[in-house]
Amino acid sequence: MKKWILAVLTLSLVALLAACGNSNDTKTSTDNAASGDGDKAAETVTLKVGASPVPHAEILEHIKPELAKEGVNLEIVQFSDYILPNTQLAEKALDANFFQTQSYLDVQNEKNGTDLVSVASVHIEPFAGYSKKIKSIDELADGATVAIPNDPTNTARALLLLQKEGLIKLKDGADITATERDVTENKKNLKFLPIEAAAIPRQLEEVDLGMINANYALEAGLSPGKDALFKEASDVPYANLLVTRQDNKDSDAIKKLIAALNSDDTKKFIEEKYKGEIIPAF
Repeated sequence: MKKWILAVLTLSLVALLAACGNSNDTKTSTDNAASGDGDKAAETVTLKVGASPVPHAEILEHIKPELAKEGVNLEIVQFSDYILPNTQLAEKALDANFFQTQSYLDVQNEKNGTDLVSVASVHIEPFAGYSKKIKSIDELADGATVAIPNDPTNTARALLLLQKEGLIKLKDGADITATERDVTENKKNLKFLPIEAAAIPRQLEEVDLGMINANYALEAGLSPGKDALFKEASDVPYANLLVTRQDNKDSDAIKKLIAALNSDDTKKFIEEKYKGEIIPAF
């Protein structure tokens, strides 16, 4: 009897040890798998980039698959205004943004006490004058209403282009900081209507002439090449920029984003998709 009991106890102990061994083996395997997944996840970096829908977000969508191959998950956040992308970048809700020119960035940094930095020039969007009422600027009547963007940078840009077309004259030395106060000659007595840049395409039926950024024109179905009465030349200092913060401008992920935006493939994409209406700036 004693031998029988001893045998049973021995078998039970062996079974218990085996079970413990299997449990440990299973846990180790699971832990290793989890560790492997963690390592894989750590290799992928997410970049959250704010952008205007057209053409900025479209360009970012084009490079997204290539960046994924390099371990960068590009998350594109679209904005319809020019304020929030810089605010959210400064607050670190975004890692970068892509929508603005250097002159606009300089004004916003000074106004808001921020230190956002440009890290790449990508493309130029010709600023232009559009109308639903006239076919040429020669038809612009005395006292005509001209809608211009109400932010300082694009106000100046509109006035400088109107001067180039001979519609007004600005005081000597007026540059990318020009305002309506700098208008010294206005033979047609044009009435300027400053409104938000994004709203101007919707107001074309109500005004005689609208001065519109190319991204907003394209969103509204307007072609800078076909529909504009006049537009900027391609040598203007208004390249659209990739902008980041001082603390992340030299990160590997940002460097990969810069390389993708300034690649031959992206240049070809811009040239073929926008057919001269958007011009590569690199």
